[in-house]
Amino acid sequence: MKRPALLVALLLAAAAPTLAPAAALAAQERGDVQAGGQVPLSRVLKELAQRYPGKQLNTTMGQAGGRAVYLVQWQLSNGRIVVLTVDAQTGQVIGQ
Repeated sequence: MKRPALLVALLLAAAAPTLAPAAALAAQERGDVQAGGQVPLSRVLKELAQRYPGKQLNTTMGQAGGRAVYLVQWQLSNGRIVVLTVDAQTGQVIGQ
């Protein structure tokens, strides 16, 4: 009598690790977040272009205040070059 219950428990335990990645993949496909809870870089760049007329020159990942950030080298429409620090989890500009 206990064997079917044990079998069900083992099957559920084996399937559980595959459920979380599937949910993360679905969120990523919707553009909500990347794996690891990061805003997709494409969305960050789109928002920067709306806020700061100009173009992206270079981007790298880094750390600021203990959190992951995008460091975006941006050329403004007047030719001036700035480095924008964007929180990778929220997409908010936290430094310039």
